[in-house]
Amino acid sequence: MYGLIGKKLKMSQMFNENGHVVPVTLIQAGPCTVSQVKTIDSDGYSSVQLAFGEKSKRNTNKPLKGHLKKAKIDSAKVLAEFQSVDGFDYKLGQKFDSSIFNIGEIVNVRSKSKGKGFAGVIKRHGFSTQPATHGTKHTERAGGSIGQASWPSRVFKGLKMPGRLGNAYTTAENLEIVNIDKERNLLYVKGSIAGANNAIVFILKK
Repeated sequence: MYGLIGKKLKMSQMFNENGHVVPVTLIQAGPCTVSQVKTIDSDGYSSVQLAFGEKSKRNTNKPLKGHLKKAKIDSAKVLAEFQSVDGFDYKLGQKFDSSIFNIGEIVNVRSKSKGKGFAGVIKRHGFSTQPATHGTKHTERAGGSIGQASWPSRVFKGLKMPGRLGNAYTTAENLEIVNIDKERNLLYVKGSIAGANNAIVFILKK
């Protein structure tokens, strides 16, 4: 497999062989079950769909129940597709866990950042405040000029302005796996990743 679905548990720290403290994020990687195998003949491309977690059967609609029933899965919290390995024979119901990773391996982790609501340009984009004196009238935290005069008479798209901060998917790249607890399916990933504790994450091999 080229990746797994997991869950961010918490941040912690550990000591390396040199006695230095290394900040780590604990990720529960799997177990994930193969819920669908897509091929070029049937779907136009090849990939593997994985199911992770469980949720109430009441909250699982009939189409999804029928889809998961083929792989003998009662319910799934998250479904996601990953690139399939050429030549590997995937089977419905097959399980993958943290054993597909190795210590020292470099991975990318995709997750949704914490939503922080509406924010101004200083908090959202790191703008500096305007001078607090010499004629500034209570606009110390305002963004300042956002456009031109008579031409082009509009604000350009993508201009940094106030708006919603966070609550968007973010990818932390080139993170090293410093330790693996295969009995509990835990990955100790060096550094931090976006999102709250228990947030769903997608671990992708480089």
